[in-house]
Amino acid sequence: MKKLTNDFGNFVADNQNSMSAGAQGPLLMQDYILLEKLAHQNRERIPERTVHAKGSAAYGELKITADLSKYTKAKVLQMGEVTPLILRFSTVAGEAGAADAERDVRGFAIKFYTKEGNWDLVGNNTPTFFIRDAYKFPDFIHTQKRDPRTHLRSNNAAWDFWTLCPESLHQVTILMSDRGIPASYRHMHGFGSHTYSLINDKNERFWVKFHFKTKQGIKNLTNAEAQAIIAKDRESHQRDLVEAIDRGDFPKWKVQIQILAENEGDKLGFNPFDLTKIWPHSIVPLMDIGEMVLNKNVENYFNEVEQAAFSPSNIVPGIGFSPDKMLQARIFSYPDAQRYRIGTNYHLLPVNRARSEVNTYNVAGAMNFDSYKNGSAYYEPNSYAQSPKEDKSYLEPNLNLEGDAQRYKALDDDFYTQPRALFHLMNQNQKEQLFSNIAASMEGVDSTIIDRALEHFEKISPDYKEGVKKALQK
Repeated sequence: MKKLTNDFGNFVADNQNSMSAGAQGPLLMQDYILLEKLAHQNRERIPERTVHAKGSAAYGELKITADLSKYTKAKVLQMGEVTPLILRFSTVAGEAGAADAERDVRGFAIKFYTKEGNWDLVGNNTPTFFIRDAYKFPDFIHTQKRDPRTHLRSNNAAWDFWTLCPESLHQVTILMSDRGIPASYRHMHGFGSHTYSLINDKNERFWVKFHFKTKQGIKNLTNAEAQAIIAKDRESHQRDLVEAIDRGDFPKWKVQIQILAENEGDKLGFNPFDLTKIWPHSIVPLMDIGEMVLNKNVENYFNEVEQAAFSPSNIVPGIGFSPDKMLQARIFSYPDAQRYRIGTNYHLLPVNRARSEVNTYNVAGAMNFDSYKNGSAYYEPNSYAQSPKEDKSYLEPNLNLEGDAQRYKALDDDFYTQPRALFHLMNQNQKEQLFSNIAASMEGVDSTIIDRALEHFEKISPDYKEGVKKALQK
């Protein structure tokens, strides 16, 4: 058996779990193999985005209608605050020329131009994801892209990975359900997906999840309906968004959050930072906090959509991160991808530029067209009052960590409870669509991989297995 190595021939002891401080994280920067994998992935293709390559975007605003001062000091989330934004939708796996109406997860990335700097919430139209450790992310995306030998998509690769990483079953069930092909970007929900933190003026931390529920209603396409649309229009979602805003039919979403106090994570019964799981609404109810509307189309697609750059590392006082291992890695991976794809000064482009005051000692670099406003100093610390200084009042409260540095497996192996709950929520017609969609996606897949998938489906529900098995025989 060949031994796995990194790019320099160093043996890889564990290629499934990143190195973290304790089982819940956060991650350690000394995990050089994780950094190598993520950095290499960001440089695999130029200049197209590695994922989320094809997108649509529009401008709008967020209005907060609830009093959240108990949970956060962020100005953007205070009652009555109206914040301009740009929202970029996208398909995930397809290239820039992919059809809009393909079965795929949709990106849901929002840049809020707040009074305290840009806040980016980079999510999807699903509350979960296929994996919970970014160590697996480059490998997962490889399965969604083209085989380097044939340059063809591979159902076999996708199902091989999914069935060997059963934490993906929850997301796979969503993807293969009737919601796997939204009728348009306007007719789907959006989610921050990750667990983030809110910090109030008493320096108390709360864990939070963000939800955006479409006010247009959920509308989806069957495989047959999508195929008929793609045959005539590969830009169906883009066309729908542009035309809706042009005629004044502005898309709207109800904004909701789920909140847990910092010490309440155990009430869920599982790792609250596991991206493959939702927080059950029966335990952590949704709270209405406002409305988001899109009311202006972009004027230059390349400048405002293709060069729009999002990263969860862009936060503002009162909003922070969590030990979610996927989120922790994206904090590095996303801005690294943008610096590579667009350039080191991508933040100076109008669509990305903060509308609040910016004071930085990051200077020079290709395509820097900014003026220098730091007075006498071009470094920090310095002795000059007119030059910007650090302000420790913005420090976040301590985050208690424990555990030895090691490559920890996930805290649980419960891959079936939440997919089972989702399956039981489906009516019979939705279940039949699920079975049919899975069977269609298994064309060309090795029989051993199909058998492995059926074993997983049976653990979710015997009806799940039998439904897929029957659909495969048609």
